[in-house]
Amino acid sequence: MADQFDVTLEDPELLQEVELTTNLIIAASETDDHLSVEEIDRILGVTPSPRED
Repeated sequence: MADQFDVTLEDPELLQEVELTTNLIIAASETDDHLSVEEIDRILGVTPSPRED
């Protein structure tokens, strides 16, 4: 008989967010200075859009 309370909960988006946050925490802990916006974008895999002048 299956246990009705044995439910696996998995939220792929939440897991990805936790991984990104963990990567930021690790990077921040490895430096004595603040992370630049460029460093944060690189860690998060963000490609900045071109600026309009």
